[in-house]
Amino acid sequence: MADSSRRDQGLRPAEGEDRMGDHWESGPAGIGPEPSARAAAEPIRVLVVDDHALFRRGLEIVLAQEEDVQVVGEAGDGAEAVEKAADLLPDIILMDVRMPRRSGIEACTAIKEVAPSTKIIMLTISDEEADLYEAIKAGATGYLLKEISTDEVATAIRAVADGQSQISPSMAAKLLTEFKSMIQQRTDDRRLVPAPRLTDREIEVLKLVATGLNNRDIAKQLFISENTVKNHVRNILEKLQLHSRMEAVVYAMREKILEIG
Repeated sequence: MADSSRRDQGLRPAEGEDRMGDHWESGPAGIGPEPSARAAAEPIRVLVVDDHALFRRGLEIVLAQEEDVQVVGEAGDGAEAVEKAADLLPDIILMDVRMPRRSGIEACTAIKEVAPSTKIIMLTISDEEADLYEAIKAGATGYLLKEISTDEVATAIRAVADGQSQISPSMAAKLLTEFKSMIQQRTDDRRLVPAPRLTDREIEVLKLVATGLNNRDIAKQLFISENTVKNHVRNILEKLQLHSRMEAVVYAMREKILEIG
């Protein structure tokens, strides 16, 4: 009935009304929630930053064909990008990494201070891992290589505007490799950290705790007050960063702080 009613009024079904969202097969890897439908919303306001005027102009021409994307300004280096971002407050910034006066990464950090709601996509020829890591640490939401197609640029803009992160596949693989390396390094570092040093008296108390004695019995065996035993137990737990007497015993045995037959 609804379709018939629309035809009676001379209306056609809205374009894309029954289509599912497109998905990239070989384009940038999306990280985050699925893009939401952008219904009759304001266009995505974009600032283009690159030290090559010809490249900026090419991007503007390409993006001008997208009804839901509007280029609101351009900048030729990082310093100018920060000024334009503060003045225009764009939704998205497409920015090169390596530029004169101020790099894209330095500008990214500054832009996050003056326009925290603005999302930044690095669009660069640099496939250096260091640039990728520094850009992400600086607050970039995307990292795309300039080898991507013009269609993918517009798609990336929409995805980032909808809350995703966009990274070129080859760079995403490097990022995952680095994460695995970082996790392994942290595990190795924890193994190399020496166990906290307990005093001779604390080790005595810990050994008696391990035999199942309560504070009162431990105090009698060591000829100290029960309150002193409580203080020793508390210090042991704090040094080992544990929460219970049993955890302390298990930890001490595992780390060979004490050995009980």
